[in-house]
Amino acid sequence: MTTNAQSPTPTTTFASVRVITDDVARLVAFYELVTGRAARWVTPAFAELASDRATLAVAGTETLAFFGDRLAEPSANRSVIIEWFVDDVDAEHDRLRDSVEVVEQVPTTMPWGNRSMLLRDPDGNLVNLFTPVSEAARDRFSPAT
Repeated sequence: MTTNAQSPTPTTTFASVRVITDDVARLVAFYELVTGRAARWVTPAFAELASDRATLAVAGTETLAFFGDRLAEPSANRSVIIEWFVDDVDAEHDRLRDSVEVVEQVPTTMPWGNRSMLLRDPDGNLVNLFTPVSEAARDRFSPAT
């Protein structure tokens, strides 16, 4: 990859995180429940859940054929956490605790100022719902950032 060290602005824009799964409908249903957002289905094997800040794409394993077989493996993530900013993580915990199969961590205030709850999606990916509660954390997530 070539970079232009003299350019003061980035030449890239973050588009999305894509999760590969063996069951697109099941995973999309989970994220629709958690986020309260309807997915935009592009094909039966590809859907997106967009917010103002980022997009989560969910794709079936059959989409990997376009890139080469098995570049990604569904249900094998142990290094990425999918994070969603929410207005009130405690209210989200109350809403979701009986609907989500695995809650790894109930709402807890982190040293960096977020109140955070960790879930697992049906493929085992970690999902963090968080609310900034300290002044510094709220400043980091203000619309101006």
